[in-house]
Order: sequence, then C-alpha cells, then structure tokens
Amino acid sequence: MSHGPRSGLAAVSTALLAMSRHLEVRDVLKTIVASARDLLDAQYAALGVPDDHGGFAQFVVDGVSEDQWKAIGPLPRQHGILAAMLDEATPQRLADVRRDPRFGGWPSAHPELADFLGLPIRDGDEVIGALFLANKKSSRPEGTCGFTEDDEELLAILAQHAAIALTNARLYERSRELTIADERSRLAHELHDAVSQKLFSLRLTAQAAARLVDRDPSRAKGELQQVATLAAEAVEELRAAVVELRPAGLDEDGLVATLRTQTQVLDRAHTARVTFTGHGVRALPAAQEEAVLRVAQEALHNALRHSGGEHVDVTLDRRGGGAVLRVSDDGSGFDPRVVRSAGRHLGLVSMRDRASGVGGRLSVESAPGKGTTIEMEVPGG
Repeated sequence: MSHGPRSGLAAVSTALLAMSRHLEVRDVLKTIVASARDLLDAQYAALGVPDDHGGFAQFVVDGVSEDQWKAIGPLPRQHGILAAMLDEATPQRLADVRRDPRFGGWPSAHPELADFLGLPIRDGDEVIGALFLANKKSSRPEGTCGFTEDDEELLAILAQHAAIALTNARLYERSRELTIADERSRLAHELHDAVSQKLFSLRLTAQAAARLVDRDPSRAKGELQQVATLAAEAVEELRAAVVELRPAGLDEDGLVATLRTQTQVLDRAHTARVTFTGHGVRALPAAQEEAVLRVAQEALHNALRHSGGEHVDVTLDRRGGGAVLRVSDDGSGFDPRVVRSAGRHLGLVSMRDRASGVGGRLSVESAPGKGTTIEMEVPGG
C-alpha cells in the first residue's frame, strides 16, 4: 500500500501506539482522528460518538480551526451519511458527498467536503462511533474518489483498534468513577467516626459548663476552654475532609500546582507546619498523577491526624521519566513490621495498591519516636 509521506508499517504502528497511550476518552478520540487524517493524507477527519437521542454525545474533528468549529455551531444530528454508517454499520466511500441523495447540507461556516470515506467503529455488534475522512490531498481524475480500496482497508484496521482503545478508555473512566465513589464513602465513614464524635463531646462539655456557671465559675471556665479545643479539632477534621473531597484540578493545574495548593490549605488548617517542594517534575500520564495525588492525600491525612508531629514535609522530585513523592513527618512513628494493625489503620495497603496499579512502588520508613516517611515512585509515560 502507498499512502504518501506517512505510508508504511512504521506509520501504522505509530498511530496504533498513540491510540493505546491515552486513558481519557476525549484524548483517545482526538488521537484516533489525528492519526487517521495523517495516515491517509486527508484534509479533514472527524469521529462522532452517538447518544441515545439522535445526536452525538461527543464529536471530535481534525483539520478545522477552533474559530471555524465555533462558527459551525451545534453538533450534527444522526442523519444522511452519518446515519448510514451508524444504522447500517456499513463503510461509505463517495466521489462527492454533496451529490449523494442522502446529503442534507451543512451550516454556512462548514468547510466544503468532496470525496469522502467513512466507517463505523464497532464493539462486537454495537456501533460505538463513526469515523470519517474527507478531501484526499493527492490529485485524482475529476469525478472520482481520491480514497482507494487500500485506504478503506487501512481505515478499517484503525477503526478496529480505535474500538479497543475507546472501550478501554471507557472502562478506565468507569473504574475511576467507582474509585471516587469509594473515596467518598470512606470519607463519609471518617466524618461519622471522627467529626460526629467530637461534636457529641462538644455538646456534652457545653452542657456541663452551663450547669457549672452559677455554682462553680472556675470549673465552668475550664469546661468552656475544652469546648473551644473540641470545636477547633472538629473544624480541622472538616477542613481536611473538604480538601480531599474537592476536585483535584489535575487537568487544569497539573500535579505540582495541585499538591502545592493542598499543602498550603492544610498548613493553614492545622497547627503542624506543612510544606511542599517540587523539583523538575514533568507532566505524567493522568493515571500516574491521580495515583500520586491520592497517596499524598492519604499520607498527609495520616501524618496530621495520627503522628502528632510538628512538621510534615512533602517533596516531589523527578526521577528519569517519572517522579518520586515523599511525605515525611517528625511525629511518633510506628513499627512497620506490625503490618496487620498499622497497615490497616494507616491505609498502607490501599496506598501500595495505588502505587502498583500504575506500575510504581511504595516504601515506608518509620520507627517509634522517629517519625515516618512514605515514598512512592512512579514511571513516566
């Protein structure tokens, strides 16, 4: 097969590897479209994921500028050639899409499309998307389609791998949603066990103070001081929980900025000094960044709640193409050999699972009275 400057097995391999590298659905869609357009030397490419209401849940294009895309307006509906690919699950190769009897026009800002090649993306018997190219760049006799049977065969291979990549991305996002639900459930239990108990103690202490005001003012003063202490502890528990519930902001701010912001908030909310330093860390794949953030949150939670230390230091350093996270405190420490109780109590098992889940490792250094250091290393992309 010959397909211009991007022809050959190496180009196909590059396109397939690019698809498998991403875990976010939107990134996968963009990579599929860009790879198809580049590989088959087309001016335009697009991929639509249908919804259940005659439209598209997602529609990604390549070859159209952002301003052009905004000017085109709403996403297309499932009609004409797009509907044929989705409903009939058949390839469509046309010399001029505008002359096809199913063509229904397009908005005034839409680019002019001529020759056209489109295929459904299938997961078993289910059509999960429509991938199409338009305006082959190579010269061709007038009235003929620039896209050949070889092009159709190559696009079919891409569509098969696109189905795998898209399905994997959807499964990843679903698993992440379940993980977030588990996180929220765990936090709800912690709020019930910790904050509600403090509030209950707060109520009892306030009642005791009220009874002592008239007959023993000095004791009442002591009880009121205890009320203030319990209230402050409850506020710290709530603030720590709220910080963990807040969206991580990794997509917008990146891992380093997100960690810095969270440590600053915790430093203000707790009596212990919480600091963060980051050195030369490059952006990591989304799964690695989320795992690092969650381990950092768990380790910070442990240090601030259980260690009794005055300082908690968080560092994130570059190591090769990946990164190393360290969370250290100068608190009471524990015996790491007592895995059965300490591991469950401090969430070490879940932290190790998060690290291994992204190809990393986690180690714990601690001793009674010597503080604790949690270290997590993850590879890059």
